[in-house]
Amino acid sequence: MSFKLPIALSNRHIHLSQEDLNILFGENYELTRTKDLSQPGQFACDEKVDIVGSKGTIKGVRVLGPIRSNTQVEISISDAFKLGVKPVVRNSGDIDGTPGVKIVGPKGEIDLENGTIVAARHIHMHTSDGKKFGVKDGDIVKVKTEGMRSIVFENVLVRVKDNFALEMHVDIEEGNAAGVKNGELVELIKE
Repeated sequence: MSFKLPIALSNRHIHLSQEDLNILFGENYELTRTKDLSQPGQFACDEKVDIVGSKGTIKGVRVLGPIRSNTQVEISISDAFKLGVKPVVRNSGDIDGTPGVKIVGPKGEIDLENGTIVAARHIHMHTSDGKKFGVKDGDIVKVKTEGMRSIVFENVLVRVKDNFALEMHVDIEEGNAAGVKNGELVELIKE
């Protein structure tokens, strides 16, 4: 049986806590939703910040909403080299022991002690998809792409929740290396 699902490429972005949003954009600031993302309740914002490391700066990094409990910067390995931070691949939310950066907004700046990650590849699934695919939250699977640059992604975390929509997420470098585009179908391989 073949288990197909769409893939999406994630570019650098930042999730902010309310406290950090207030420092960067002003007291009691609210994010400006510009576009809904594929995961229910997630959205791209009009707001952008600059990320500053010991070796360089990346300007205009998009803020994604909604507000989170902890600020998290998601970059690619190439971005980490440009900034001068150690690239640490982690699951979203697992920020202990990760590098920090300076974040500069229009009203202020923060020195983030940790929270800069290269997001680990993962799959979002609704609970009904988990049953259909025969996987549960926390499982690790492989995913095969198609085409001239077909590859098998190893160590793909499965996340299953009632409020998730079916989609695999890889960073832009992984997606480009595999020659895939947003929305293309890939195949989940269970071990």
